[in-house]
Amino acid sequence: MNSFRNVLRRVKIVKFFSALYRFKLLQFIIPAAVIAFIYWEGRNEFRRIDWVGTLHTLHHMKPITVLLLFVFSLLSVASISLYDFILRHHFKLPISFWDTFRYSWIANTSNSVIGFSGIAGAALRTFLYRKRKISMQTITASIAFLSTITITGLSVLSWAAILGILPIQAVIKTHSWTLYAVWATALYLPGYVFLQRTSFYTKWLHRNQTRMNTATIASSIGASLLEWALAGISFWLIGSCLLPGLPLTQALGIYTVSAITGLLSMAPGGIGGFDLTALLGLQQLGYPADKTAAVLVLFRLLYYIFPWIIGLVLAVYDFAMDRDKENERSYEGIESALTKWQKIWHFPNQFGLVSELGAWSLGKLIFACGFVLLFSAATPGLLNRLQFTEELLSAPLMKLSHQLSVIIGLMLIVLSWGISRRVKRAYKLTLVLLCAGALFTFAKAFDFEEAIFLLIVALLLWISRNRFFRIAAPFSKENAALWGLVTLLAAYIYDVIASDIHPALLKHLPQNALGSWILNPSQHAAAAIAGLIIAWLMISLILILRPNRLSNKGASESERNKLRSFLEYERGNLLTHMLFAGDKSFFWASNDQVLIPYAIIRSKFVVLGDPIGKESLISEAIQECQRYADLYNLSVVFYQVSPHYLPIYHENGYRFFKLGEEALVPIEGFTLSGKQNGNLRSVHNRFIREGFRFEVLQPPHESHIIEKLREISLKWLKGKKEKGFSLGWFEESYLQLSAIAILVNPEEEIIAFASLAPSYDNGKTLSVDLMRHYHDTPNGTMDHLFVCLLKWAKEQGYLSFSLGMAPLSSVGQAQAAIREEKLAHIVFKHGGYWYGFEGLRKYKEKFSPVWEPRYLAYSSSVSLPILLLELVRLIARRPKKGID
Repeated sequence: MNSFRNVLRRVKIVKFFSALYRFKLLQFIIPAAVIAFIYWEGRNEFRRIDWVGTLHTLHHMKPITVLLLFVFSLLSVASISLYDFILRHHFKLPISFWDTFRYSWIANTSNSVIGFSGIAGAALRTFLYRKRKISMQTITASIAFLSTITITGLSVLSWAAILGILPIQAVIKTHSWTLYAVWATALYLPGYVFLQRTSFYTKWLHRNQTRMNTATIASSIGASLLEWALAGISFWLIGSCLLPGLPLTQALGIYTVSAITGLLSMAPGGIGGFDLTALLGLQQLGYPADKTAAVLVLFRLLYYIFPWIIGLVLAVYDFAMDRDKENERSYEGIESALTKWQKIWHFPNQFGLVSELGAWSLGKLIFACGFVLLFSAATPGLLNRLQFTEELLSAPLMKLSHQLSVIIGLMLIVLSWGISRRVKRAYKLTLVLLCAGALFTFAKAFDFEEAIFLLIVALLLWISRNRFFRIAAPFSKENAALWGLVTLLAAYIYDVIASDIHPALLKHLPQNALGSWILNPSQHAAAAIAGLIIAWLMISLILILRPNRLSNKGASESERNKLRSFLEYERGNLLTHMLFAGDKSFFWASNDQVLIPYAIIRSKFVVLGDPIGKESLISEAIQECQRYADLYNLSVVFYQVSPHYLPIYHENGYRFFKLGEEALVPIEGFTLSGKQNGNLRSVHNRFIREGFRFEVLQPPHESHIIEKLREISLKWLKGKKEKGFSLGWFEESYLQLSAIAILVNPEEEIIAFASLAPSYDNGKTLSVDLMRHYHDTPNGTMDHLFVCLLKWAKEQGYLSFSLGMAPLSSVGQAQAAIREEKLAHIVFKHGGYWYGFEGLRKYKEKFSPVWEPRYLAYSSSVSLPILLLELVRLIARRPKKGID
């Protein structure tokens, strides 16, 4: 019965992880599919739009009109902060009026652009509130309340649409299914009012905080209604400027249905669903496609993009002025809430780096500056400004300024990557380019608005100059491909706008048009120049953002000699001997009193085992190592650490994943007598009777012995490549450093061997390193070799002998274990096809070892599944052929 229950439990766990994986996958697939479906459904509408005409309309609007629309849009966005003031009053939060407003603006505008169902806003609020020492229980309760209240205002507008106060026929007749969506949204309000009075809401959503009173509920619903109503009025005001005679009620009706479809699309900011619905609704009223598109573009800019940029500026200001170092462990759990959309956009908490928000915001501002320069260069300047500029500057100088603006715009787009990662050289170059970009955009057509924006960002960058300290940051091939694609796309968009060609028309070009486009660059000079610029950008990215990057250079002979001297007065551990292989680099901390061996894999600084040195200096050494790795934007992780130092790792912000257990045989108590060891005794006696000989060879080893061992090793590998890092491999120079145990058959032929690794702990512990044998050796060959080794170690005075790790042994067995360890337990029990996890444990059990756990120590900023895959790659990476 118990066996059946265990099987049933495993099946449930497998189903749980399978469902979890599918859910996370759906977070990305569903919005992508919805956006693709919306585009497919609305492709005819999009093709009808004259986008160049739309841009022309926007560019020639009166500045005073745009300014007034912008001011009202900012007021509309500011109304969202009422939620935070209500929460501040209800929970008596110790936050000033200005901080409350600023935090609300940062969270809400970021959530509007990159968020999904309020998740980005929740993550930012959590971090910002924690800066003010507010408890997680209060924060969780406030965010839970916000997540349920924000839709109530849209629900009120839905009732107004159903009752005929807001006309929605223009949208309903195009897509009848939207009527069901309106009804579902309308029913949310009574459902919410009922839910918030239940004990379920109080216990699970409100975290047993003080129940919301009627006044708080009513004011929250009123704030939600005000938010949605002002957003709709902003939509109407923008529309009335470009679409004469647009009624307010019609605009609010179209906005309500569009907002609902935007929510259903589950895309960031409702992009796609909102836009197509509003486009169709406005066109049903008889307005032209290019004018309605202009309304949507301007609404996106004034209500979403520009307020978000202001939010980025506020975030940069907040973090530039704040010098307090926050504890990142306070934000555990936020990462799991982020959707794939925020992770694609490199939201700060993608790797748990919520404290990087200021640099992240600056990076996005620099990214925006690049597009501002490209857009400014692609669109024609105002006629009166051009005439004024021509009187001051020559035409060639204006043309040069125009071309340099394009180059600087593309450079800023690429450099935004380095700014987000706080690379010092990226900061210096970006500051110069921002000032130059402001000068050139001013010189080309007197575009002082763009110049002022660039100078403001440059000022914020300069204020934050002390935050840029990193020497370099990891930049993979995937990053290069992504940024190459982004730059190419930006250059293409610029060329399309500047040359007045719509992308949809390309497939309708004459037969020889493509050849003409390539051979006659005068027609499309921008595209030709863009190709050269992209090549230059990629080169500059490598040279500027990755100087002196940290790499796996390994330990030199002088460093290994230093290690030998160091071990004369400091204790090593079971992994110390592998440091002489030369593939691990050495970081000396605490004035060379602590050694931390490491290797680099992607963005990880992987330390092998525990630091070596005085225990009183270990914590300080770890912090010094973290600061050193942070100069290169690397995360420090510790692989195969012992339980002894776990409190120190915990104090330095690490969490743990159990890798398995190491088999340590107490040599004094080892014996072949007794019923339990009958099989080992029988095998050992049989090999002795048959004339097999055991011998331990001391270095230096003769060349013919090494060649014989090499032959055994090659046949044992069967063409597979050696592993490295935490495992030994066959290399003559490495094997010459330690004793080698061999097993010789009666014909005086070596059939098996094992290299030995001292632990440098005053002769107390010995471990086996490399183990190889012929595949056709008699059964029990390795059993006999180990028995002989244990007897020999006892004669030499050793107290303990390590048989090595049993990976994933005793991992994830407890009901409260983390999900990754539970998954590891399933792999341990059922992964015998790929690796004999359970069989290896049972084999080592024959020698009656004491099992000591080994852990992976990693910070909360690291994604554990990705880290485990990277460690597999690191161990499987082909080791160096030799040591110097």
